Parts: sequence; structure tokens; C-alpha cells
Amino acid sequence: MSVMVRIPTPLRRMTNGKDKVEVDSGSLGDLVEKLNGEYPGFKDRLVDENGELRYFVNIYLNGEDVRFMDGLGTSTSEGDEISIVPAVAGGC
Repeated sequence: MSVMVRIPTPLRRMTNGKDKVEVDSGSLGDLVEKLNGEYPGFKDRLVDENGELRYFVNIYLNGEDVRFMDGLGTSTSEGDEISIVPAVAGGC
């Protein structure tokens, strides 16, 4: 049972250039741990020292923001798609 994770450009150097990776389904926190096991340092980019999602990282499960679900406790199922989207800021 796997979940597709879309990797944003800034994190692709950690995944050897891959824009998508597959991991076994489970909670979002489990997926982050699995990604970190395969790509050391990955978790540090997504999760702060308190174990919460970093405020400048948005994660979507099938198009829904996990912050409005159960955050890292959000469950995933086979065939789901996770998108990691770094916040974009700018000004005039």
C-alpha cells in the first residue's frame, strides 16, 4: 500500500532529483519518518523542534490542507497523493 509524495523543487536535492517518491501509507507523521529514513534530514525541513509542521511548509492530502485535518496525525490510504508546498512570500 503506497502513497505518492510530490517533492517541491527546493527539496529535490535531498531525493536525488526525484519529483515524486512512493512510501507506505500510514499517518502523515509516519510518512515523514519513512522519508527521513530514506533521505536523512528530510524531517528537519518539514517539522520544527516541537514536532509541529513548520509554519512555512504546507502539506496537502488529496488537495486538502492537513492543518485543517489532524496535522501529522492525519491518516493516509493506498493511492493517496501528498503534496509538499513551501510557502511563497514576496512584495512589491
